[in-house]
Amino acid sequence: MREYLAVLMIAWVVTYLATGPVREVAFRFGAWAPLRDRDVHTTPTPRLGGVGMYLGLLVALLAASKLPMMQIRFFQSSRTVPALLIGCTMLIVIGIVDDRWGVDALIKLAGQTLAASIMVLMGVQLTWISIPGVGIVSLEPNLAVTVSVFLIVGMINAVNFVDGLDGLAAGMVAIAASCFFVYAYRLQHGYDISSIVPAATVSVVLIGMCLGFLCHNWSPARIFMGDSGSMMIGMLLAAITILEFGLIDPDQLKYVAGSQSTATYKTVPGFLPLVLPFCAVALPVADTVMAVIRRTRAGRSPFSADAEHMHHRLLQIGHSKRRAVLIMYFWSALISFTVVMFSVSSQSRPVVLGAMGFAALGLVGLLLPRVRKHLDDRAGRVRPARLRGKHAAAGETAVERQLAHTGSGLENTPPPRP
Repeated sequence: MREYLAVLMIAWVVTYLATGPVREVAFRFGAWAPLRDRDVHTTPTPRLGGVGMYLGLLVALLAASKLPMMQIRFFQSSRTVPALLIGCTMLIVIGIVDDRWGVDALIKLAGQTLAASIMVLMGVQLTWISIPGVGIVSLEPNLAVTVSVFLIVGMINAVNFVDGLDGLAAGMVAIAASCFFVYAYRLQHGYDISSIVPAATVSVVLIGMCLGFLCHNWSPARIFMGDSGSMMIGMLLAAITILEFGLIDPDQLKYVAGSQSTATYKTVPGFLPLVLPFCAVALPVADTVMAVIRRTRAGRSPFSADAEHMHHRLLQIGHSKRRAVLIMYFWSALISFTVVMFSVSSQSRPVVLGAMGFAALGLVGLLLPRVRKHLDDRAGRVRPARLRGKHAAAGETAVERQLAHTGSGLENTPPPRP
C-alpha cells in the first residue's frame, strides 16, 4: 500500500504543479475556450489541462519503475507501459490540435481508433470474459481485438461527452478509478493475484492525475482539461478495465476462488461494467447513449454538440453548478461502490438496503429545487390574495372607526330639495 500511496501523491503533486505553467502557455498559444450558447462558463478559459495531466502521468510512471514491487510485477512482466505511453501520446497530440484549431469529429474518431488499435495490438486487450451463469468464455484473437478497440473508443468518448461542468469529468473518473483500485487491491492481497498489479498501479496514477488537476478545475475553473485531457483519461480508464479483468489468468482465479462458478461470482462486480456496459462510469455511458439516440433522431450527427446532457438538465432543474457536479459525484460513487460491496460482503441484503437508503436521499436532493420552486410559486399565488384580504379588512375597520368618532352624520345632512 505504501508504494501505491507514494505513486498517487507523486501524480497528484506533479499534475498540480505542472498545470499552472500549462495555463499560461495555453493563453499565449491561443488555446482557450470561447463562449458558446451550450457552455455554462461566462469567461474565456484556457484549455490544454490534459498536458499537465500527461506530465503527471510520465513522472508517476517513472517513479513507479523505481519501486521494487511495481518494477518486478509491472514493468518487467508486461508491455503495458509502452502501450499506454504510445496511446496517450497520440491522443494528447490530437487533443492539442483540437483544443487550438479544432478537428472534425470523424477525423478525431479515426485518431482515437488508431491509438486504441496500437495499444491493443501491443497487448492491452481482453482475452476472456466471465459471464454469470455461463462461466469463463475465451475470446478468439480477432474478436478480442475488436471488442477491446470498441471498449477503449467508447470509454474515450463517454468521458469526453461528460466533460461539461467544472470538475465533473476529473471527479467522476477519479471515483471510477478508486472503485477499480479497491477491487484490484482486494484481489492482490486477498487472493494473492500478482497479475492485478498493473491495473492497481494505473488506477492510483489516474486518481492522482485527476485530483491534481481538480485543484485547478474546481468551480470556478481556472483551466479546462480540453479534449487532450478527457480523451487521455478515458483511454486510461478503459485500459484499467482491460488490465483488471481481461489479463488475469482465469485458472488462477478459479483456483483461489475454489471453483469456476465461485470465480464467476467473484468477478461479477467487475464485469457488470462490461454488461451495462460500465457500472463504475454508468452515468457517462448512459449520457453518451442518450446523446447518440437524441441526435440521431433529430437528424444530426452523433458527434454534434448540444446542451441537453445530464449536467445541463440538472442546471435547468435549478441546481447550481457545484451542486450539479456533487450530485453526479454522488450517483457515480453510489453505483460503483455498491457493486464493489457485493464482492466484499457475503450477505447482499444489507448492501441492497444501504444502497436503497442512499438512493432515496439522492432523489430527495435531486428533486429539492423543484419542490422549492413549487412552494415558492404557491406562496406567490397565496400572498397577493392574503394581502388583498388584509387591505379590505383594514379599509372596513378604518371606516367603522371614523363613523364611531363622528357619528353617522345623517342628522347634520340637509333634507333633500323637493
